[in-house]
Amino acid sequence: MPWKRACWHDLTGVRRTVPGLVVVSVAWLALVPAAPSRRAMEEPALLVTVGDATDRTAVVWVRARAAAPVTIEVGRDGDESVRTVVVEPSAARDFTVRAKLDGLVAATRYRYRIRAAGAEREGTFRTAPAPEDRFPFTLLWSADLGARGFCRRVGERYAVFDAMTARRPDVFLFLGDTIYADHRCGGGGAVPGAEFVARTLGEFQAKHRYNREDQAVQAFLGQTTVWATWDDHDVRGNFAGPTEEFMPVGRQAFLDYWPIDVPADDPTRLYRRFRYGRLAEVFILDTRQYRSRNCQPDGPDKTMLGARQRRWLIDALTTSAAVWKIVASSVPLSIPKAWPCGDSWARRGLALFSTGFAHERDVILDALLERAVSNVVFLAGDVHFASVIAHQPQPGFLLHELLAGPLSARPKQPDAPSHDLNPRVLFSAGGRPTFGEVEIGAMGLTVRVLDGAGGVLGTERIAPAPSSSYLGSAQSP
Repeated sequence: MPWKRACWHDLTGVRRTVPGLVVVSVAWLALVPAAPSRRAMEEPALLVTVGDATDRTAVVWVRARAAAPVTIEVGRDGDESVRTVVVEPSAARDFTVRAKLDGLVAATRYRYRIRAAGAEREGTFRTAPAPEDRFPFTLLWSADLGARGFCRRVGERYAVFDAMTARRPDVFLFLGDTIYADHRCGGGGAVPGAEFVARTLGEFQAKHRYNREDQAVQAFLGQTTVWATWDDHDVRGNFAGPTEEFMPVGRQAFLDYWPIDVPADDPTRLYRRFRYGRLAEVFILDTRQYRSRNCQPDGPDKTMLGARQRRWLIDALTTSAAVWKIVASSVPLSIPKAWPCGDSWARRGLALFSTGFAHERDVILDALLERAVSNVVFLAGDVHFASVIAHQPQPGFLLHELLAGPLSARPKQPDAPSHDLNPRVLFSAGGRPTFGEVEIGAMGLTVRVLDGAGGVLGTERIAPAPSSSYLGSAQSP
């Protein structure tokens, strides 16, 4: 089918039409590029990631090595016809550009070729099925990449990404700590380039670039799409956005380095939702930008999401027509984390009061119970172990919490969930890198926890609520 015409905008207000594409290439700060170092000469000439794909759109992200024209060619797999757009990266965005494709065909694999300054990279991605179609869905998730002592190693690669590539997922959900901006990567055997704590925009960008240059990461991201959100180490450990001085530059670097389809009227918004056919819808939270201080006593005036995002989440879950509603929260629902002040949703008791964000969590869950929202699954990372937990906070109200990670950070042994949600631990594993796999099909949801080499550590099957509309079988992709 012919691609419909769309347009791209920059902050100068110029409007241009490009067939089938919305290209965003915005320069906010004027930075002067330094002379290329030996390391810069050894960097991959092109980094590419496709993300925030829907049934009709996708965002192609490219990082070049210089301000040279970048040519993006995209076409349906098996079809010789392609559409081409040329964009210009700038030093202000560390030579990154984003191109939003629209007019795509649902449930279709596309191929792309990116060219710049004599370098070339190819890859593929798949669009989501239309909302009324019942396609099976495979999602991988994890978090925590490149902590101190677990940074890139000379002659090695982040092998967990090779294991994830072998699973051939539809989407990868990166649940934060995509970098460790507040850790120094150094010592014998570490790949140079991240031996500092990030404080400037350029340093935060360099941290992102360091992880994305890994060969296994690039190979994985060349075969799937990604939904990314941030967590504390993308800026500073356990930070709260409104009171964190490095939040603005950390947020800008995160937006520069991930293919996120931000709304034009709210260009720093990270929370969003994605429908994947009839069977699944994913709701990605921003648990950092709007949160109260962790040490504030828990209560009605304390928030992790902010009032606007909280209303959005409750309303979106209530109105979703998908069978499974997957909430992506970078921090756990029931595992207390950080001391002395809780950083996760779970209650953290101190001598005279409690911290954490359990009051707001319970407001959300009470609203879902009142509105009879079923088949809700929370995915999280951050705690460096894996767990599958069934919660029944009220009779007849069942939800699940699935944890995975780290990708490359210090593994921990599993902690017990707090008791206030009436939890039942179905499976847990620690002491090693892990990632999770959610597979949704005609019979329900299957969750697997895998180790860094791709070995299956545990499998749990979750049946949908009896009231769910599970008529017919899932279509083949």
